[in-house]
Amino acid sequence: MSNRMQQIPILSIVIPVYNELLTWKEALEMVEQVDLPGLGKQIVLVDDCSMDGTREQLERFAQSHPDRGLPHRSGRVTYKVVFHEHNRGKGAAVRTGFAAAGGDIVIVQDADLEYDPRDYPQLVAPILRDQADVVYGSRFRRGRPPRGYLSNYLANRLLTLLSNLTTGLRLTDMETCYKVFRSDVLKRIHLQQDRFGFEPEVTAKLALLGLRICEVPIRYTGRTHAEGKKIGWFDGLEAVWCIAKYAFLPRLPSR
Repeated sequence: MSNRMQQIPILSIVIPVYNELLTWKEALEMVEQVDLPGLGKQIVLVDDCSMDGTREQLERFAQSHPDRGLPHRSGRVTYKVVFHEHNRGKGAAVRTGFAAAGGDIVIVQDADLEYDPRDYPQLVAPILRDQADVVYGSRFRRGRPPRGYLSNYLANRLLTLLSNLTTGLRLTDMETCYKVFRSDVLKRIHLQQDRFGFEPEVTAKLALLGLRICEVPIRYTGRTHAEGKKIGWFDGLEAVWCIAKYAFLPRLPSR
């Protein structure tokens, strides 16, 4: 473990936000309230050019919570808010958040209340114990999630199976939002996908590096498209393409 991690480690929470007027504040409050003894906390909000009033709320939030540079190791929460001038997609927002993160450990948190920040302690524990470089929070380690479309559940399981076949990993939930990284790991991979192809891309690139990846079970409350869920069938097709692209293209002989 690095000298930096032997000090007070900092967890950077990257929250991509797009048209989450009714949920982002509650999600932020949940992140703020989670108890993380011995950890500093940096919250990075990335607005992907929201059009429903979310952006204006985040602009006011940024004014009242000015960026004070690198996160403090005193345990005090610090904030950073970044704005995209054009809608670029979740993957692009996550990359922007990674670039802005200053912590030793980085986690992705959706702003839609499907994922529960109370799971943070068990998600970061394997990294703090130096037992893993990356941790995935699995919605399926406890069985099928209690709520959500059956088609989404089946699609997630199929995409995870295809990803495992090409990466050699044994994940149960490749598509999970909760992915936790040592910050030095993120510096070793170059991410490109702007939309939901981020999930299979980052998984394939982590597998190619031979990193220690583990899963822990998490809580999950799925929402429907009527409630604002944004991923659709086109994103599933894109994920299949990305699984093939990042599994096989790196192995092709250069010309």
